[in-house]
Amino acid sequence: MTRLTVNEPFIHPECEITNSQFGRFVEIGKGSRVLNSSLDDYSYCDRYADIANAKVGKFSNIASFTRIGPTDHPMQLASLHHFHYRSADYFENQENDADFFAHRVSRIAHIGHDTWIGHGAIIMPEVTIGHGAVVASGAVVTKDVAPYCIVAGVAASEIKRRLPEQVAEQMMELAWWDWPHELLEQRMDDFRKLPAEEFLEKYR
Repeated sequence: MTRLTVNEPFIHPECEITNSQFGRFVEIGKGSRVLNSSLDDYSYCDRYADIANAKVGKFSNIASFTRIGPTDHPMQLASLHHFHYRSADYFENQENDADFFAHRVSRIAHIGHDTWIGHGAIIMPEVTIGHGAVVASGAVVTKDVAPYCIVAGVAASEIKRRLPEQVAEQMMELAWWDWPHELLEQRMDDFRKLPAEEFLEKYR
């Protein structure tokens, strides 16, 4: 029997999973936190990833110690501190600020199909990482990343394309990530050996 299955995500010890959904063949690494998020089929995160308020596509590769959708503080108000929105923790007669938390949850980060988020990278709220894109280790991504581009740095900027634009467009049209599980296995040898252009020539 395979380690990853259709029916249940493989969740390693010490994880915190809250209000989140998982597709088929999903793996959550040791000590990771997943909050108000979804990971679609075949996606995984390595150890101690922190994913909040995010929609992750299929076949996403999320390295250890990454943070997606980190929370921020209300810089426009008199105080940054959470005593005024986590008020019930401090004052017996106060309630938490439900509107503040609803706004925070609404700021969704989107991670495309077949993406690679490198070790220790940070993806800010409301950022979209396009299909096939790569985020280098340690990058801080504050704006959208185009499909099949590679970004690095603080704040992250494009360093090169992973695939030429025309090839990237054809790959998105092919949408191999939607192929049935059995078809992925049938074509495994080509996934392992063919460069992207030759793969497209064969299957477009």
